[in-house]
Amino acid sequence: MSESRYDAVVIGAGPGGYPTAIRLGQLKVKTAIIEREYMGGVCLNVGCIPSKAVIHAAKTFEKIGHADTMGISVAKPTIDMGKLQSWKGGVVQKLTSGVRTLLKGNGVDVIDGTARLGKSGPDGHRVIVQTPKGEHTIVAKNVVLATGSRPFEIPGFKTDQKRILDSTGALALDQVPKRMVVIGGGYIGLELGMVYAKFGTKVTVVEALPSILASMDKDCVGVVARKLKKMGVEVMVKAKAKSWEDKGDRAVLTVELEGGQTATIDTDVILVSVGRRPNSEGLGLDVAGVATGKGGYVVADDQLRTNVPGIYAIGDLIGGMMLAHKATKEGEVVAEIIAGHKAAMDIRTIPAVVFTDPEIASAGLTEDEARAKGHDLKIGKFPFAALGRALSVNDTEGLAKVICDAKSEEILGVHIVGNGASDLISEAALAIEMGAVVQDLNLTIHPHPTLSEAVREAAAAAIGEAVHIINR
Repeated sequence: MSESRYDAVVIGAGPGGYPTAIRLGQLKVKTAIIEREYMGGVCLNVGCIPSKAVIHAAKTFEKIGHADTMGISVAKPTIDMGKLQSWKGGVVQKLTSGVRTLLKGNGVDVIDGTARLGKSGPDGHRVIVQTPKGEHTIVAKNVVLATGSRPFEIPGFKTDQKRILDSTGALALDQVPKRMVVIGGGYIGLELGMVYAKFGTKVTVVEALPSILASMDKDCVGVVARKLKKMGVEVMVKAKAKSWEDKGDRAVLTVELEGGQTATIDTDVILVSVGRRPNSEGLGLDVAGVATGKGGYVVADDQLRTNVPGIYAIGDLIGGMMLAHKATKEGEVVAEIIAGHKAAMDIRTIPAVVFTDPEIASAGLTEDEARAKGHDLKIGKFPFAALGRALSVNDTEGLAKVICDAKSEEILGVHIVGNGASDLISEAALAIEMGAVVQDLNLTIHPHPTLSEAVREAAAAAIGEAVHIINR
């Protein structure tokens, strides 16, 4: 069995792992990265990037269908799923090849194979890699675990990518189904459900909680809920999927409603989107002595250290907000620490985006969270319907909401629902990280006509100084 030595080895080349390796390379740490399946991880291959490509296609499809309101007459649009899949695949291929180039350009050795931890020795940690050419052992001073997560399966709903889909299967459909049931009213289920609703699928969402997108700002969720209704998407809350039967020409789903009654739904496919679980099995954590907690998540501190010196963990593997940009930041912190720099995961906010239509983007505390922490609040809202830019691009659903402490006027949270919310939220994240007060946003000149003016106007509304709406 062959053996090699490194100062650091990263297991997993997703949005946490590959930036870690690149930064280590930049810091002149001899590094290898191991990936068993997707260079770029789930996010780049079957998650964030391909889903946004399909979401963009669906929004374009919908806009073409409503172009007559602007005096543009076109034939009724049709969707060719084969061409869509080819285009989506091209986007992914460009980015994945770019990751390999960046890794190699920064002096990182890329190893294709499946890794597991072995017993540590006095000369370092051991990583056993099963490669196409056989087993290989790496001895490293530092190991970064970045193996990510996978969709959670419901008992009785085993994924076959035919009747029962996960997000990967839903992104790979070569035909538009006539009917789809989405189990789970979280961000992935709603994003993909809305895509197929725009393509003409009859979509039903089944959510066990009293609300869809339960952790998001209620005002923002309300806008998306109204759009779902307008699109003809049926949303069933306080409802639990219990079982299903394949009837040959259809699947029949049994749902338990509030009060114990049951209902059945005929559908062509069932998309199960009820969260994700860490890829911690088969990683040799027990052999290396790495501690895990509830749900199989690896336990790590604010410097991403596990209980075993020299072994770090980042991203979905350690839980928290399971977001690509969180994993990337954690990876950069780990790289700095391994290289001997002073660093920690010292942050005030991690922005989150839901790519529904309209988009929802949040940074900081929601209104309910801020009140629960004992804050008296000033809140300002500004509707996109009063925004010149939104009107001129015929996309007026949404609002910006700024939440600040009533006494200090420190910005506690910003929540945006509407066209471009995903791009607008970074200003809010910067403001919160800098400890800005609401006047900092209000007194900053925003260009006109732009969607970003909604953020400034919402800040002004929080202190009664809005110009383009009546202050209340």
